[in-house]
Amino acid sequence: MLKKFFELLKKGDLKGLLLEPTEDSFLQFFRYIFVGGASFVTDYVLLHIITEAGIHYLISGIISFIAGLCVNYALSKLLVFSKKTTGAEKAKEFSVFAIIAVLGLVLTELLMWIFVDKLGIHLAIAKIIAAGIVLFWNFFMKKILLYRKK
Repeated sequence: MLKKFFELLKKGDLKGLLLEPTEDSFLQFFRYIFVGGASFVTDYVLLHIITEAGIHYLISGIISFIAGLCVNYALSKLLVFSKKTTGAEKAKEFSVFAIIAVLGLVLTELLMWIFVDKLGIHLAIAKIIAAGIVLFWNFFMKKILLYRKK
């Protein structure tokens, strides 16, 4: 599984590492880290911009989460998972994608509560741990439920 990744890395093949369709799970996960980062940046920046514009932070959070979700879906389809869908199938796929993301958000909140309120872990460290766990959750649920090979 790691062999292909290291071959591409050794050759300096950025196109192979980041763009060409692949079914290699490790390579997909590697790409998904970047997709997740872009989604997080979208969510984070919009949260602050919208809140600074005078919108309540909870409403801003919903709007920024939806924008991050859309970025994640688009980049996941483009860079990570190569399954092609059209029309109604695409709407169903996005719905499942969104449900997985919302469950990931709930999992994040639950983990944050446990780490901070119950275990006394500092907020910043708790967020990093929760984000790492949820990154795996999101990737594997999408891979298993949406993009597995038939």
